[in-house]
Amino acid sequence: MLNFNFLPFPVLQTDRLILDRAVDSDAMELYLLRSNDAVMKYVERPRPADEHDARELNRSMNEKINQHEAVAWAIRLKGNPKLIGVIGYWRTKPEHHRAEVGYMLMPEYWAQGYTYEALMAVLDYGFNTMNLHSIEADINPDNVASGNLLRKCGFQSEAYFRENFFWKDRYYDSEIFGLLAREFKKH
Repeated sequence: MLNFNFLPFPVLQTDRLILDRAVDSDAMELYLLRSNDAVMKYVERPRPADEHDARELNRSMNEKINQHEAVAWAIRLKGNPKLIGVIGYWRTKPEHHRAEVGYMLMPEYWAQGYTYEALMAVLDYGFNTMNLHSIEADINPDNVASGNLLRKCGFQSEAYFRENFFWKDRYYDSEIFGLLAREFKKH
């Protein structure tokens, strides 16, 4: 079984981005991200009601980081401290050398390659530092852009579950994508 250690917190850099730990001062941007209708269109999860709720969400994630159960990064443009998105391994399965990746980005930054850039850095960290064997992503199949991004990064569709997720009086389908360490190629 793998043992994860996310302390000191791993700061990742790409050509245009810095991925670092979200802090209390990011609460307003986190609230704006997690309450944005376009961002949350395919995310069947509770939305924060206000900046306080976003701060609690961040506190909860930081607790999981400190306990080595999960890791999440704030996505920032180099030279700008503003949080523009988040990415991380929300569910880790150390006994299976597997983790689930998730991401979201403010709409004004979509279609510019930022999520791809951040995801490739996080995949590299997952395979080469965390020593994962496989990484999965669970998406709403209607989220075509997310499915295309995952395929671009080398993921394959592994499963499609019909109406397996219940949220706010409705059933949703899920599509599971997977990527093995031996299939990962840094682009």
